[in-house]
Amino acid sequence: MSDQSDQNDSVTRRDALKGIAAGLGASLPVLNSNAAIAQSGAAQDAHKHGQAGAKTETTKPSKAKFFNAEQMALIATISEIIIPTDDSSPGAIAAEVPQFIDLMVSESPAEAKKTWTDGLVSMNKLSRDRHQVDFNKATNQQQVAMLTEVSRNESKPQTAEEKFFKTIKNMTIDGYYTSKIGIHQELKYKGNTYLKEFKGCTHPEHQG
Repeated sequence: MSDQSDQNDSVTRRDALKGIAAGLGASLPVLNSNAAIAQSGAAQDAHKHGQAGAKTETTKPSKAKFFNAEQMALIATISEIIIPTDDSSPGAIAAEVPQFIDLMVSESPAEAKKTWTDGLVSMNKLSRDRHQVDFNKATNQQQVAMLTEVSRNESKPQTAEEKFFKTIKNMTIDGYYTSKIGIHQELKYKGNTYLKEFKGCTHPEHQG
């Protein structure tokens, strides 16, 4: 895959995700793969990620609440491929999406936790089957190709990898577009603005 192709894919993916996020306020519980806890204290805490300023990819992360270091690294890799850093705004890692996912999953039922741990195992298995190394040891081109493969049946996922990709993609979108970076830098939302005056209609024919 050429550099130009990679760039076009990233732009297309980001534009598509931005379209999904346009109605995030109304659809957030649907996007969240753990919607049952969307209103919990944990969810409120998780949605504060990125509020104190974006961390760079080299910043030492805080201790995870549920996942181990290897699992967190895999989540970071996949989420950053889904929403990469580009000229428009920082990506999923800078928006602290992995930490968001970790906190949300840590407060989820046991079944949801198993879905995530099994899903991460399935991604490593897929990578070993294809490239004889775990996912994080594959090249970026190989990683993108594997995620492209498992995303093709997203509307009706069948395999463990396909089901997991849908889960992590939804949670990545959820986490990114409720972060300071996603809301203000990517979507350019500036909040409610105060009008000093409202001039009304300015058409000459309507003036008294």
